[in-house]
Amino acid sequence: MSENKDCFYKDGLNFSCARCSFCCGHSPGYVYLSKRDLDELCKFFNLSVKEFVQKYCRWADYYYGQKVLALLEKKNYDCILWDNGCTAYQARPIQCSTYPFWSWMIKDKQTWDECAQECPGMNQGKLWSYEEILQNKNSYDENKPLTKEEVEAMY
Repeated sequence: MSENKDCFYKDGLNFSCARCSFCCGHSPGYVYLSKRDLDELCKFFNLSVKEFVQKYCRWADYYYGQKVLALLEKKNYDCILWDNGCTAYQARPIQCSTYPFWSWMIKDKQTWDECAQECPGMNQGKLWSYEEILQNKNSYDENKPLTKEEVEAMY
């Protein structure tokens, strides 16, 4: 899908992670896992799909009543993989690596600026080009979470 080059980020956006961990916890949320994500995490932790799912995952409600694979949260809502830093940073899910260039966050300047109020890295640091932003947005949009049926077929 091509984007309109006249969008608010046509000249790029600034973002450098400030390691505040806000996007990794503090409030309820879901880190959905795709097949690529699950494969990378299993390889990183040297676990079978079944072992990884049992130790690190939960089933989350998704569109149309579907159950999909997501990472567990700790009691304080931090991601199960967060421990003063991402314990699986090199294998982190696409959802994490494409933040904050998610389609809903970059739909307009107002939404971007509202999100930036909670993320000290937004509007700071590295200038990401339009093409880099679009690449991240498309990766996020194309990264579909695994359904319960798909995961159970992998056991």
